[in-house]
Amino acid sequence: MTVMAEHTSQMSVDEFETIASAAPETVTLEFIDGRIGVKQVTDGDHDTIVSWLAKRCIQARPDLDLYHARGLRVDGYRQSRARPDAVLVPEAHFAGHGEWADPAGALMVVEVTSYDTDTDTDRRDRHEKPAAYGQAGIPLYLLIDRDSCTVTVHSGPDRRVGGYRNAHVTKFGETLVLPDPVGIELDTEILENYVR
Repeated sequence: MTVMAEHTSQMSVDEFETIASAAPETVTLEFIDGRIGVKQVTDGDHDTIVSWLAKRCIQARPDLDLYHARGLRVDGYRQSRARPDAVLVPEAHFAGHGEWADPAGALMVVEVTSYDTDTDTDRRDRHEKPAAYGQAGIPLYLLIDRDSCTVTVHSGPDRRVGGYRNAHVTKFGETLVLPDPVGIELDTEILENYVR
């Protein structure tokens, strides 16, 4: 997740989508729990991590695509709109979808922490995002946490209350297994190069 400047006034999802559609290309907006957030430009290490993950996923599973910053309608979580750092789906899954796609069919969403205020990263990436993604029924949520030098795989989404039933934490440098429906093994040693 990138640095977020947040506006605390409540607005409807329709108002948010109108604002988001008029935003310039250099501004990325999200709408989580009734609040609009502005994602600032990511740093090179953040983008390199997403690129590394894309290569590993496509090499292991050429039947899949990893989309960067794809808009998702996570309606079950207070009519939210999220732009995960990456979304893993079957090949060409989002063809024909608009700016905010239904998350049905997504196999995994990915967030990479950025160096922002601890409360923002903690609240959004470690609490709000997994609640939203779990309630949307996305099978896996992968959090690459550059603050703690860990990768957490959340699995077993709980559509009723949100979040995930399971979380497996792996330290950078260890091997990580992404469970089904992804079924990929990752050597995370290289991630040690992309932290401050």
